[in-house]
Amino acid sequence: KSFSSIQVRHTTNKVSPDLQLTRGTNTFGAPLETLAQDAKQCGVPFLVTQMVEYLEVFGLERVGIFRIGGSANKIKELRQKYNQGEEVDLINDGDVDSVASLLKLFLKELPVAVFPNNICSGLLKTFQEHKINTTECIENLRQLLSCLPKAHQSLLQFLSAFLLKVATYSAVNFMTLENLSIVFGPALFK
Repeated sequence: KSFSSIQVRHTTNKVSPDLQLTRGTNTFGAPLETLAQDAKQCGVPFLVTQMVEYLEVFGLERVGIFRIGGSANKIKELRQKYNQGEEVDLINDGDVDSVASLLKLFLKELPVAVFPNNICSGLLKTFQEHKINTTECIENLRQLLSCLPKAHQSLLQFLSAFLLKVATYSAVNFMTLENLSIVFGPALFK
């Protein structure tokens, strides 16, 4: 046989979107206000409380928590389970790095960041105008944060308490408040 008798068949394998993206019941990418309606604890979406509780038990002493990426397959699998409303068993199905990555992914995919644009501009203005007068700066920050939607306030308060706890283990995990702000800044401010 000669090479001229070989036929090359071109196929076009189209990539179809994941079914869960078309169902309209996604947890990832859903507005916080929608997720807060189903929240069992202090107005914070259930998946966030579940991931934080897992990380508090298994991840506080993990070196580089939130800096080391988790398994792409594990993250995809857990994300899909949350989106499909399935029960998620992080103890048996998760690992610290994947759950930490999944938490950051959830925050990044919020349609409106924890700090919406109008609040971000106010924060910048406050820091620029009152960087010398700490008392005025703190008062303006309190006023700005009180303007956050309730669901955003609840999530911010919950995450702040958790990240402060992570930072208290910085001698072991090397995640100081500065390191955590570098990691979480892009997810909280868009």
